[in-house]
This record gives sequence, C-alpha cells and structure tokens, in this order.
Amino acid sequence: MTAPRYQLSLIGALAAMLGLAGCSGVQRDPPLQVWPDMRFQKKFKPQRSTDLFSDTRESRRPPEGAIARGHMNEDNPFNTGMDGKDYVGKMPIKVTDAVLTEGHWRFNTYCSPCHDETGLGKGMVPKRWPAWQPQNLMEDRIVEMADGDIFNVITYGRRTMPPYGYQNHPEDRWAIIAYVRVLQRAAHGTMNDVPSELQSSVKYKGSDTQ
Repeated sequence: MTAPRYQLSLIGALAAMLGLAGCSGVQRDPPLQVWPDMRFQKKFKPQRSTDLFSDTRESRRPPEGAIARGHMNEDNPFNTGMDGKDYVGKMPIKVTDAVLTEGHWRFNTYCSPCHDETGLGKGMVPKRWPAWQPQNLMEDRIVEMADGDIFNVITYGRRTMPPYGYQNHPEDRWAIIAYVRVLQRAAHGTMNDVPSELQSSVKYKGSDTQ
C-alpha cells in the first residue's frame, strides 16, 4: 500500500522539477520555453533606435497639427490672455450674474486657502505656515494689473503660487478674475460708487451709525 503512494510522490516531484525547468532564469541560456515568451516578441521600446524609420526613432512624434482629444484651444485672447505679445487689458467676456457666481465659487475653492475669502492674503495656509505669505490682491499693484496678466498667473503660477490652469478652464479663470475685480472694487470703493438711493443704508466699518 505504501509503494504506490511513494511512487505517486516521486512522480509529482519529478513533474514539479520539469515544470520549474521551463522557467527562465540562470539555469539555462537561452531558457527553455514551452510557449514563446512575450519578452522576446518584436516591439518598440522607449529611447531605442530602429532602422524601420528614417529618423531611427522608435518613439514616434505625433503628426504635425495633431491635437489631443479635449484640448482644441485656439490661440486667441480668450484662451491665452494675450493679444499678440501683450497681456489683454480687459477680459474678453461679458460679466454677468452667472459669471460672478461661478467666479465666487471658484475663488473660494482654489484661491481662498491662501488669499482668504476677501483676497487680503490671510487664508489658512499662511496662518499655519507663516513662511508662506500670499499676495494681498487688494494692493494697488494688483488692481492695476491687466486682466490678461492675472489670467497668466492663474494659468501658469508665479513665484511660490502654483498653476491652476489644469483645474480651471479658460472661462473659469476669467470668472475668477471678474470676481477678484468685484472684491477690489469693494475694497477701494467710495460713497460715490453707491447708488444715491442706497447711500443712507450704508454702514461704515467700525461705526454703529447708518
């Protein structure tokens, strides 16, 4: 009764050894292949050369004029913030309630962590990391910047500010700028900017009088 079991164990061990012998490794060069190994199939590899193409490159460049899906943006002021070599002075969109609402939401989402919701640069990031001091967007220098310049900053970042072009499409960036201009107008506004019928209801900061 024990002999058959011993023989079965021996047969099993031999089968396992034969199976392992088919694996690639240092035991055999070239290794024994029961089925063709995909490592040795014909294929292109990055940064290698080939005689198949005239420029000897295996990594092919996209055809001239090819545009990635979803990235067909014309080279115009709306998409670049540039008018030739100059920044666009005024945003190329009409400011509406919907635009300001979108700009408000996006400003609070992407900008307020550093600039705070009023744009003064006192958000949670500088409070927790004092070495990081964002720009006060209410300063005269920022107020006098061209809209296209601010568009460029949002798109590509500047100095310690990272780019936000990936998270915000061009129309979203213009909406943020429109809302920033509203904040600036409020920060630098005077009583003359308030409609005459509403001036009596204005309360000055730090005052309890109407």
